[in-house]
Amino acid sequence: MITPLKKQSYAVLLPLLCCLMVVPVFSADIDDEKEGDKWDVTQPQGELKTITIDTDESTWSNLSVSQDGKTIAFDMLGDIYTVSINGGEGKPLVHGFDWNMQPAYSPDGKSIAFISDRDGTSNLWVMDSDGSNPRQISTEKTALIHTPSWSPDGNYVAVTKGFMSSRSIPAGEIWMYHRSGGSGVMVTERAYGPHTQKNMTDPAFSPDGKYLYYTDDVTSGRIWQYGKNATTELFNIMRHDLETGESSSYIGGAGGAIVPTPSPDGKYMAYLKREDTKTVLYLKDLKSGIDRRLSTEMERDHQETFGSEGNFAYFDWTPDGKHIVYWTAGKLHKLTIKNLDVTVIPIHIKIEKQVQRPPRYAVDVAPDTFTVKMIRWASMSPTSDSVVYQALGKLYVHDIKSGRVKRLTRQNDHDEFYPSFSRDGKSIAYTTWSDKGLGSVNVVSAAGGKGSIITTEPGIYVEPKFSPAGDSIVFRRLTGGYLLSPEWSMEPGIYIADRKAKTMEKVIENGFNAHFSADEDRLYFTDYAPDSKYTELELYSVDLNGRDERALLKGDKVTEYQLSPDGKWIAYTHQNNAFVAPFLSTGLQQELGVEDGSLPLAQVSKRAGEYLSWSAGSDRLSWSHGPTVFSRELNQAFSFLAGAPDELPEPVSEGLNLEFSQVADKPVSTIALVGGQVVTMRDADNSQEVISNGVVVVQDNRIIAVGKVGEVSIPADAQRIDVSGKTLTPGLIDGHAHGSQANEEIIPQQNWKNLSSLAFGVTTIHDPSNDSSEIFAASELQRSGQILAPRIFSTGTIVYGANSPTAYARIDSYDDAFFHLQRLKDMGAVSVKSYNQPRREQRQQVLKAARDLELMVVPEGGGKLYQNMSMIADGHTTLEHSLNIATGYDDLTQFWAQTDMAYNPTLVVSYGGLEGEKYWYDRTNVWENTRLTRYVPRYIVEPRSIRRPTAPDDHYNHIKVAAYAKKLRDAGVRVLIGAHGQREGLAAHWEMWMLNQGGFTPWEALRAATYDPSLALGMADDLGSIEVGKLADIVIMDGQVLSNIRRSEMITHTMINGRLYDVADMSEIGSGTSKIEPLFFERLDINAMPAATAKALEEKSRRHHWVH
Repeated sequence: MITPLKKQSYAVLLPLLCCLMVVPVFSADIDDEKEGDKWDVTQPQGELKTITIDTDESTWSNLSVSQDGKTIAFDMLGDIYTVSINGGEGKPLVHGFDWNMQPAYSPDGKSIAFISDRDGTSNLWVMDSDGSNPRQISTEKTALIHTPSWSPDGNYVAVTKGFMSSRSIPAGEIWMYHRSGGSGVMVTERAYGPHTQKNMTDPAFSPDGKYLYYTDDVTSGRIWQYGKNATTELFNIMRHDLETGESSSYIGGAGGAIVPTPSPDGKYMAYLKREDTKTVLYLKDLKSGIDRRLSTEMERDHQETFGSEGNFAYFDWTPDGKHIVYWTAGKLHKLTIKNLDVTVIPIHIKIEKQVQRPPRYAVDVAPDTFTVKMIRWASMSPTSDSVVYQALGKLYVHDIKSGRVKRLTRQNDHDEFYPSFSRDGKSIAYTTWSDKGLGSVNVVSAAGGKGSIITTEPGIYVEPKFSPAGDSIVFRRLTGGYLLSPEWSMEPGIYIADRKAKTMEKVIENGFNAHFSADEDRLYFTDYAPDSKYTELELYSVDLNGRDERALLKGDKVTEYQLSPDGKWIAYTHQNNAFVAPFLSTGLQQELGVEDGSLPLAQVSKRAGEYLSWSAGSDRLSWSHGPTVFSRELNQAFSFLAGAPDELPEPVSEGLNLEFSQVADKPVSTIALVGGQVVTMRDADNSQEVISNGVVVVQDNRIIAVGKVGEVSIPADAQRIDVSGKTLTPGLIDGHAHGSQANEEIIPQQNWKNLSSLAFGVTTIHDPSNDSSEIFAASELQRSGQILAPRIFSTGTIVYGANSPTAYARIDSYDDAFFHLQRLKDMGAVSVKSYNQPRREQRQQVLKAARDLELMVVPEGGGKLYQNMSMIADGHTTLEHSLNIATGYDDLTQFWAQTDMAYNPTLVVSYGGLEGEKYWYDRTNVWENTRLTRYVPRYIVEPRSIRRPTAPDDHYNHIKVAAYAKKLRDAGVRVLIGAHGQREGLAAHWEMWMLNQGGFTPWEALRAATYDPSLALGMADDLGSIEVGKLADIVIMDGQVLSNIRRSEMITHTMINGRLYDVADMSEIGSGTSKIEPLFFERLDINAMPAATAKALEEKSRRHHWVH
């Protein structure tokens, strides 16, 4: 259903015991909520809606056959049913808002093991076979339990236990739980320990209880890869000897082998493997080793996706061993082993369910004035009388006493970054950048004036800090070649400049945030801990020659360290809050925590904190977040300091607000686009309005008239632009964009990625994972007209459930969720990315906080089908990424269509086969696209596109994904394009073309790029259609796009906010005369990025999950 946008309130087992290992993952991060405040996932605290499901189809149903062979237990949409082996009406055993799945009858038929998230996390439960007496067996809080399988004696249940590392793809181990409970026993261990991403799953016991079979990812390395080739050997069925503890490959080969399912007599093994694109059910004689093909019509398995919930919908034998019962193609089937006859077991289910309405709020897309919130590097002076900060590319000083604000310098030739006071507060060091002149490190009087350059050569510089006496400045030098010019990029590292000698020398190659403390002869810097896989940051020191390195401090999920000027205190950030502790040097590395332990510590911030800075006397710490700067005297944080009150105050929640209003850019002009075919997308849920020989009149930045030539009055002063033979559409909205807006916070004046997007008609991007301060600062620069780019909206940094120090968001309560969402809203977010928080209660808490803060929630989807379906029930704004199945069936379609949750399948990176992006490299000569190579460096396009893999169409999964998206859209689910940053601007058109491959008409594909995302993302008051009052974001395409969607990329002009650009060179016509400068790769003979740039880009892309 689609509704208009509005504001919403919405025996042999004993040897295992000696091998018991305790493997805590994030155990220190889990604290139970206070009794009485425990979150109930069955009561999610939003607005619920009752829907009806009436279906004879189910999606991805796991099943189990009872001990007497008369009954099948199966799951559908989070409920568990039973039905006669002959079919009939499904009887609900477990039904509710909690998500229940993967039923497994016990050997005696008296009990059913199943997975449920009713306690907040997917855990193992057991109930009586009639659905009564449910009892919880496992009590995991962060690990995810799936795929239960009983031991032959009925005393144990084997499961997959999934652990998340630095990536939210659970790496599985096989564990066993006693039917009475307990913490469980590990049977198999992850090959690469806590950093692995590879999966073990699909456990099954041999009938004699001697072995435990399971499926193991046998590809090399520890990293899970997208786009794996399932015709090769990805998985093996392993046999684990429960007496010796040895595991060995049992069944494998080309196409892999998954889901071991032994026959009741133990003589045969049913299993699945891939043949070409088909998943095939095989039967292996375990004595002779002979295989027999049983069925080639199985649903596509999960070998190419995560498989963390199991590699297939589980099937079962009948007790007599004569039949296998399985699900595929939306139906339950019974296969007779003897003759391979297959009969459909008809089922019917009619049941009511509840869904929660999603948060969706109107976004003020283009107000005439806007509030600048992304204040960066706000630092209080050492003397506490002023604050220096950066906004809209320039540095400002705020006098605390008078409230007066002024520019720090008088120049407009370059942008200014990274301000830092000298110890006496009289000077400020900062860095500069311009695309033409590159950058420098400068020093200026704190009173303002003209900065003096202290670096001896141009380059890319960040993080300048004064020495105690102020005679030297330490800073970091970067390499370019991606967004910024690669000139002067040969020697990156940490440098020291001697102000008097006017020299600069490199000290060390790696590290960041270098600073002095009490002494002039040592530098302190932060770097990733060796072998931590970018999951731990540590504080180090070196002498000024880069020698005598010492590891000083480490701390779980600490992201910033700053020593005090007297060297007695350490300030640090943990989970986005600021902490202080005494600094003790012992010659051994110390560990920082967030609770009192070996040394006292204090949390000083309550509402997030970064950019830590100290007073000259080391008695006060300041920090900032978004537009606010905060501070705390140390004697208000530690009771043992002189002047401390009897009762210490709470952490600081109020500070100095530095936000200000800025006039938005818009033209003063009237333009009439005359003679084209206008695809208005007006009321596109109910009509397909197309105006031939049309006219669109734009005044300033809004549309004032739309109609046919001769029926619309064109103002006399309007500049007429002849668009005959052209098709006009609303500006394209990329609902899932990614990509850098800056290099270590330095935003270029001309970002070729943004120019390319505009040249391909993308006028609005919504980026659901990026560096918060970079993208929100770029958004404000775009609004103010200082950079040419699409409209930029973003979630900022993801609210992440895995171990990445800069993105992980600990959520153990609603208050935690509110904190993380508030900090993102403070910086400018209109939405948040709920990214695979492992517990459903966490995801629901994020949703409640979003409703309370009027934010939208766009969760990471794709890899975990059952989790995705529960997110539909919980009511998220959209689902990002395609489902990991080839298609859904009537139950899922009905379910989804009765919610208001939109779908962004991101076909360019669709799961389960070759991604859509690879199709267009395969089928088209991307490197010959002249507009793309006009705006994107050749050395970025060519390596990806010239030598490319090829495959038949049926290996490209996006076509099936698009076909199911078409089915969903016809049922009323909004479908959005999401180019995922895969190919700048062009990939938005690939998205539309792929929707067309799945059955969308050209008009419907255009709707998915315009109208649907405007409504789904709360922007329909201003965007998504060409009609009076809307913003003038218009794409002019050459030819009849409605007859051939492949012509959509043939764009001649893009209008954004009333400004019209010729996409050949992005020169402005009609509304102004602006032109772009030559891009750095046009004026320089560049053939590659420097190695350091490529490495940094790869790390950043992985950190923000842009790599697929």
